[in-house]
Amino acid sequence: MDNTQSKNRLLSLDVMRGLIMILLAGEACLLYVSFRDLQPNGTTDYLFNHLLQHHPWNGLRLWDLIQPGFMLMAGSALYISYHNKLAKGISWEKNFRHIAIRCVKLFFLGVLIHCVGAGKLVWELWNVLTQLSVTTIIAYLIIRKSSTFQLVFSFGLLILTEVLYRYVLMPGYDQPFVMGKNFGSYVDMILMGKINSNGWVAINVIPTAAHTIWGVLAGKLLISKSTASKKIKTLVLAGICGLVIGYGLDMASITPIIKRISTSSFVLASGGWILLLLALLYWITDVKKISRYAWLFTVVGMNSIFIYLFFETVGYNWFNGFVGIFVKGFTGFLGTPENIQALLSAFVTLLAECYLCYWLYTKKIFFKL
Repeated sequence: MDNTQSKNRLLSLDVMRGLIMILLAGEACLLYVSFRDLQPNGTTDYLFNHLLQHHPWNGLRLWDLIQPGFMLMAGSALYISYHNKLAKGISWEKNFRHIAIRCVKLFFLGVLIHCVGAGKLVWELWNVLTQLSVTTIIAYLIIRKSSTFQLVFSFGLLILTEVLYRYVLMPGYDQPFVMGKNFGSYVDMILMGKINSNGWVAINVIPTAAHTIWGVLAGKLLISKSTASKKIKTLVLAGICGLVIGYGLDMASITPIIKRISTSSFVLASGGWILLLLALLYWITDVKKISRYAWLFTVVGMNSIFIYLFFETVGYNWFNGFVGIFVKGFTGFLGTPENIQALLSAFVTLLAECYLCYWLYTKKIFFKL
């Protein structure tokens, strides 16, 4: 790593990216489902449904913040990488080719994950990697513009979303905020010939591109020469504004917070929470230098795309069961209840995947698109 990269590397961004990936890995390892099954219809079941599951429609839960966080961190990484390449004399135009190729790969990897999950060839565009491939291109196209322009552009995307949902009313798809009856579902029928049974829509790439753009702005702020105090205040103020406007639109019954179609209120409220979390992590790790256990998140975050692909494909379809054979087998001999066996197996699987990231990190093996 050269001096420019070392100087601009922020531990808070690495920690946040690693935290998001570990949370996603926990889901793929069935850790949360195993936790839920400890007390069916009890406390763990309640916590699972209200913290570790997406809200069924109108509302915002902890798990709804994972994808916005993923998008925002990608934006920050995009800007810092762009900034470092400029310092090396690599122009925007030359770097664009690399970005474009990377986004094509992300797009098709997202489609591949859907195929693996379905067990057959499918054409589905709802995966986060497919979405990220589009939001990255949008963010990069305006990365040279002023911060004011980028901010206004991001709000323009939210306004465009409002207009499309409210005023482009097609037969059978004329109810803006009703699952399966909205403009997003209409576009899915055109793009894929199908509607997602859980209400997800592909044109979420339009509003959630705001998250990636805000990530670019956050990355620009955090590596700037501004004082740490000013950086934190800016992130906190932006986060609070997002929460106030987002929840305000929802409570005033203007635009409901709906993650599955990324309404403007959802984008603002979720973005607000992520910016506040980023401010907190920046204060803890980069300002106060409290980083004793940060390495765990860092090593996972350094290979974020690889580990995401691993636990969504090989991990979910084979590795979970492979680990379960041994963990459940040995704990079964000890008379351990089945729900505890499942929880232990999921936890060991997660540890094994984290160790894989650590091993790759120590060998300096980094998978880049």
